[in-house]
Amino acid sequence: MAAIAALAAAGSGNPATGAVAVPVPTPAVASVLPANGSVVGVAHPVVVSFSAPVTDRRAAERSIRISSPHNMTGRFEWINSIVVQWVPDRYWPPHARISVAVQELTEGFETGDELLGVASISAHTFTVSRNGEVLRTMPASMGKPSRPTPIGSFHAMSKERTVVMDSRTIGIPLNSSDGYLITAHYAVRVTSSGVYVHSAPWSVNSQGYANVSHGCINLSPDNAAWYFNAVTIGDPIEVVG
Repeated sequence: MAAIAALAAAGSGNPATGAVAVPVPTPAVASVLPANGSVVGVAHPVVVSFSAPVTDRRAAERSIRISSPHNMTGRFEWINSIVVQWVPDRYWPPHARISVAVQELTEGFETGDELLGVASISAHTFTVSRNGEVLRTMPASMGKPSRPTPIGSFHAMSKERTVVMDSRTIGIPLNSSDGYLITAHYAVRVTSSGVYVHSAPWSVNSQGYANVSHGCINLSPDNAAWYFNAVTIGDPIEVVG
């Protein structure tokens, strides 16, 4: 029987004299991700977008209910005034169905295999496993000391066969010694700030030996293509020291 996670504690208070605040209705739901009926990776958060800025965030959180095969706990993170995501404290079970109810809307999605990518900054490797079985350990190059790759748990946010990377988007002028304007291939987005796992033929000689990137996880063209074809949106990516 599916366990239902209570996602927010109801507010409490004592009766008070004077003016009574009029509750502000929660705006209508604009979208929910993962999309209804989709199959995603086990680290995909539930993302709810509202049609207008939310004034009462706790009320909006109380309107969201998630049911899963296990008693999953998690936390809300507000991306901005109209978008909130619920991040499970541990990965969803593989091959599970998750139901999401928001206001009058009820949707659901499924998870696939647990395809985990682990980038080791000290070992200069990117290791991919499926359901606990290592598939491939690849030489990699992460961020150099002045532009370190962030450590933590992430998920594959998008897949872009080709992406233009412009150092100006992170505050580095093109005429700087660190400036760049390149077209990268087989790019898997790791963070909203622009960290990717991608093909980097220019750093192949450093992959497995030194960290020389501007924060991205550099792989050889063949390895990047292999991972790009294997990964699903929502698959977990962990960066360790």
